[in-house]
Amino acid sequence: MGLKMFLDSKNVLIPIGAMILGGLLGHLIGLQAAMEALGEWAKRQLGSDSGTFQEAFVTTSILYCVGPMTLLGCLEDGLEGKVRLLGLKSLLDGVSSFFFSAALGVGALLSAGTVFIVQTPLTLGARAIRGLAEKPHILSEITGSGGLILVAIGLRLLEVKKLPTADFLPALLFAGIAGSIFLKHTRKT
Repeated sequence: MGLKMFLDSKNVLIPIGAMILGGLLGHLIGLQAAMEALGEWAKRQLGSDSGTFQEAFVTTSILYCVGPMTLLGCLEDGLEGKVRLLGLKSLLDGVSSFFFSAALGVGALLSAGTVFIVQTPLTLGARAIRGLAEKPHILSEITGSGGLILVAIGLRLLEVKKLPTADFLPALLFAGIAGSIFLKHTRKT
């Protein structure tokens, strides 16, 4: 799924460049460390002894927040008052959270709080970002970067490579900015 999202990009250099810049910025501001600290705090508060509690929390939080259904669903809800996409996303996230909980522990269930914290401002601020929904080129670059983040999550879950996936989240912003610049440049030529 992540590779498909990445390949939907109009210019694959944008998501790759966004991942590099986003990963650097995320590392400098300590996103992965902050997510892990939050997971550790929640683990202590709940008295969990699961060794994978933090990994479950961080992985599922990112997974449920970077997909295209998050942004599109929030836009659809905020602009049109339709919850069709968010409802479908909630169903898919809910079902997968049971599997993640079975495999990694109850930390996966706490990602519901992260989803709430991410989706609420997006839905409420949808009117401010209305133009994004009308520019599929920009959205395809953001989706491409989200796809690369999903690939990083997959590599982490398969224990192929432990990448700091939360550090890559600023890539979504950089991809949107670069996609906007690329769109303006292609219109001029």
